[in-house]
Amino acid sequence: MSFPLTLPPLEMWGGLECTVNRVGDTYFDQLERNGHLNRVSDLHRFAELGIRKIRYPVQWERIAPHGLEKANWSWMDERLNTLHELGISPIVGLTHHGSGPRYTSLVEPSFAEGLRQFAAAVARRYPWITCYNPVNEPLTTARFSGLYGHWYPHGRDHATMVQVLLTECRAVALAMQAVREVNPEAQLIQSEDLGKAFSTPLLSEQADFENARRWLTFDLLCGCVDRDHLLWDFLIMWGAQQTELEWFLEHPCPPDVLGIDYYVSSERFLDEHLDRYPTHTHSNNGRQRYADVEAVRVETGRPLPLGYYERMKEAWERYHLPLAITEAHLGCTREEQLRWLMGAWNDAQRLREEGVDVRGVT
Repeated sequence: MSFPLTLPPLEMWGGLECTVNRVGDTYFDQLERNGHLNRVSDLHRFAELGIRKIRYPVQWERIAPHGLEKANWSWMDERLNTLHELGISPIVGLTHHGSGPRYTSLVEPSFAEGLRQFAAAVARRYPWITCYNPVNEPLTTARFSGLYGHWYPHGRDHATMVQVLLTECRAVALAMQAVREVNPEAQLIQSEDLGKAFSTPLLSEQADFENARRWLTFDLLCGCVDRDHLLWDFLIMWGAQQTELEWFLEHPCPPDVLGIDYYVSSERFLDEHLDRYPTHTHSNNGRQRYADVEAVRVETGRPLPLGYYERMKEAWERYHLPLAITEAHLGCTREEQLRWLMGAWNDAQRLREEGVDVRGVT
């Protein structure tokens, strides 16, 4: 494939962790904990770095905790107007690992309809905004909220995970429909962690399942989950209704840009030799017990295809949609963080040279 001459320049994007997360009856707000909530000066620092696009929270839980009719837009007005004045385009996030205000949740039909109404209100108030990420990492949120029990509604089974994922993806499609009624040019920048699973031969079936599951957010939105999909039977077995799945076939909402979130811990290795790993890594699938560990920490005797380049290439070959690295953080020294970011940038440039449409690196 030749390099497309019309490909826009690769951009350095910005972002900040901004979860408003419910655990039991308590909400945890990362913007309070990291101080950004009270530092508008951060936006000027982003501008000084040359950033012209930033993932920024316009969160349902914070703005309308008691309903849209009582929404408080004052903080948002200040922040978004400042970004506009600085020439920085926000990629608006409406929820970020959140379950919405207390009057809804990820397992209630009201979530999707509520997010649609909130998205419409945002679009009407800020008609100049063109990029949206209505639900950050739907599958990751579904796993942590519906399968692992960490976040509200604290499910610990596949049925809850499936219900959460379908609710979130429906919410994305409805939110974008509402936004585009106000701004037909609005773009969906959909983020997801695409970490891959590797394994010993004994656990290859479990790894294959996880590697099929990791695409579900994009597959649902692109209208790819039909009766021939590898996970159709799995979804039906764990409570999805045929009509629910067919809704996505009838209402496809393919992202304008696939946002690939990648951490050093994203790629996993599954190993049945439990004695080699600490007990907190031990897991099971109902048939087999195994350790689930970061692949980068494992010596397998053979090189594993890890990293941004491999995961981005897989996404391009599967969807042929524009890509961006939308999270590329490493918890370490500033120097190591810069090295990590430059690795992402170099991989993005390499992919572009091979004809892959990569738009930005965050």
